Amino acid sequence: MHYLKAGEYTYLSGEINALYHEAAVKMGLSDSAQNILYVICEKGQSCPQSEISRLTGISRQTINSAIGKLKKDDIVYVQQGQGRNTIICLTEKGKKLAAEKIYPLFEIENKIWNEWTIEEQEQYLLLTKKYRDALKKYIKNIF
Repeated sequence: MHYLKAGEYTYLSGEINALYHEAAVKMGLSDSAQNILYVICEKGQSCPQSEISRLTGISRQTINSAIGKLKKDDIVYVQQGQGRNTIICLTEKGKKLAAEKIYPLFEIENKIWNEWTIEEQEQYLLLTKKYRDALKKYIKNIF
């Protein structure tokens, strides 16, 4: 068994998450708000709420709570989508906040990716997806 390497991955993942948390704190945002705004910005200036949930892995309840606060702060507004789905959109204030706080995070990530070769990028994504898929399979069978 190779617990050392699995633990090393877990620690690295935790450290990366802590760095994103540190960025959120510096932005004056909760982790959930940062993740929601990140996805909205990545998708343009609006995104279905169900897609935010799927892409972030954040529970619906937490997303609803964070969106409620973002709406109260005039960062986002909600539009009715198809069926029961809602679309979360940036307000003008939200667009300004995104330009000041979220897009610089994209720039940092792009700078890191651009320091890697195409092969390194592909290998990282391939192995991370492989890890995710195996984790999903084994967790499904363990409980």
